Amino acid sequence: MDIRQATIDDLLGMQNANLLNLPENYTFKYYLYHALTWPELSYVAVDPRGRIVGYILAKMEEEPSEEPCGHVTSISVLRPYRRLGLANKLMKQSQEAMVAHYNAHHITLHVRKSNRAAISLYRDTLGFEVHAMEKSYYADGEDAYGMRYIFTGSKAINDVERIKTS
Repeated sequence: MDIRQATIDDLLGMQNANLLNLPENYTFKYYLYHALTWPELSYVAVDPRGRIVGYILAKMEEEPSEEPCGHVTSISVLRPYRRLGLANKLMKQSQEAMVAHYNAHHITLHVRKSNRAAISLYRDTLGFEVHAMEKSYYADGEDAYGMRYIFTGSKAINDVERIKTS
């Protein structure tokens, strides 16, 4: 599997992977907005035939805050390609880009409270922590955990080195 930065030509494949896997879907315009505004933050996993089998759609928060904050809008891997470490690799690539290009202080994401596999990946493998619980966050009324990964001081440098070497 190849992990590479997403291009505008990848957006339909990313949207297709989203539609196949997740109940939270986005318009093509929303993918295009991410690709044009933060082109270095979204990545795709591509099989040997060139088919997109996973993606991460990410951005920097636009609301002014004291520290630059990255946000994972969506991450998905097609079912036959799960448990190969692709979500982990996609996340690490995006994290590295957030720090390198925008000096991100922390990264946030939302996850369905019922999605135990994703919560385990984010918390146990990637080091995210739950920092909030948002009632009825999703359109179907399900609650979400707000999760955050903080880069601080020398930890940010060490984390970028860890991301690069794993």
